Amino acid sequence: MNCPGPCALPVAHGRAAAAALPLSSSRRWTRRLALPAALALAVALSGCGRKEAPAPAPRPVVAMPAKADERLPAWTLPGEVQARYSTPLSFRVGGKIIERQVRLGDSVTPGQIVAKLDPADATKNAAAAKAQLSAAQHQLDYARQQLDRDRAQSRENLIAATQLEQTRNAYASALAQRDQAAQQAALSADQLKYTTLQADHAGVITAEQADTGQNVAAGTPVYQLAWSGDIDAICDVPESVLAGLAVGQRADVTLGPLPGKTFSAVLREIAPAADPQSRTYRVKLTLESPSPDVRLGMTANISFDNRSLNNQTTYTVPATALFHDGKAPAVWVVKPQEDTLELRRVQVLRYDARSVTLSGGVQAGERLVWQGVHTVSAGEKVRAVPPLHAEDFAS
Repeated sequence: MNCPGPCALPVAHGRAAAAALPLSSSRRWTRRLALPAALALAVALSGCGRKEAPAPAPRPVVAMPAKADERLPAWTLPGEVQARYSTPLSFRVGGKIIERQVRLGDSVTPGQIVAKLDPADATKNAAAAKAQLSAAQHQLDYARQQLDRDRAQSRENLIAATQLEQTRNAYASALAQRDQAAQQAALSADQLKYTTLQADHAGVITAEQADTGQNVAAGTPVYQLAWSGDIDAICDVPESVLAGLAVGQRADVTLGPLPGKTFSAVLREIAPAADPQSRTYRVKLTLESPSPDVRLGMTANISFDNRSLNNQTTYTVPATALFHDGKAPAVWVVKPQEDTLELRRVQVLRYDARSVTLSGGVQAGERLVWQGVHTVSAGEKVRAVPPLHAEDFAS
């Protein structure tokens, strides 16, 4: 490597100065100049070879333009087939179960006897109440006869007015006691009748919760009865999907055990509060024309058509494109002129298994980074490339 003249000046000057001195002084002078000369020479040589470092090449990233959905994609949620009404069957009095006449899965009709309690105590109470009613009725009859005699004697002025008042009071008391005994007798008769459990609606027994020989309190469930009639498909939806649902919205329901069949359903109820554990909302849909082969407990896939949101512009992108800005969801946007990255917050309408649907934060045509969002940084120079296998990012 050739250097200009100034690169050799320090060395030449030091040699000339050393030659002009005596031998001993020349050696000392040479040693003093050796280190500074070497440093100066290294600096000069490094200055001669310095070049500008080349700019780093733009980093390739998988990015694609955002395309507005022509129609908000339908989403499918897992569910279960249940009866619209399901109630427990329980005795209205306590006692010991001595007989069960239906089993799990049996169909019942209104008024059908399904279980019985030991009626011994209730029978005795009913008999005692009936006897008390008979005695109270006898007392009332006697008080009525006495009142009729005293009234006749009072018209003839044969008794004092105070005696007639006492007779009237005794009759009123006997009448009240008779009425009380009648009500007690009716209550005892009802309690005796309540020892027999009857189905109040037609349906199917879906659970057995007490067995023969068991002592149960009043209101303890013995069976679970699913009513015949309307059939529901029930699912739990996340809060991100809740905004896209409305009562009256239609859906398609497919059942796992019945492949190839699709049933129409109408959303009739949305839970007003989320489940405290799963943070999801229970949604109930009524099947419009269920076939006889639809059985309770079947697994269902419920697909909502989202017609109520067709006027909203949405963008569906792969789930791998979603990043975060603090606690808010965000995506990386490639600026059109500079080809640098910008982190932008977005509004997520819903999350699916392989994609997310954005309802705000991006515009049609903007290039969004689809992959590697955790390895890039804001302001980084990039080069957008299409995905190698587009089907890997299909929603």
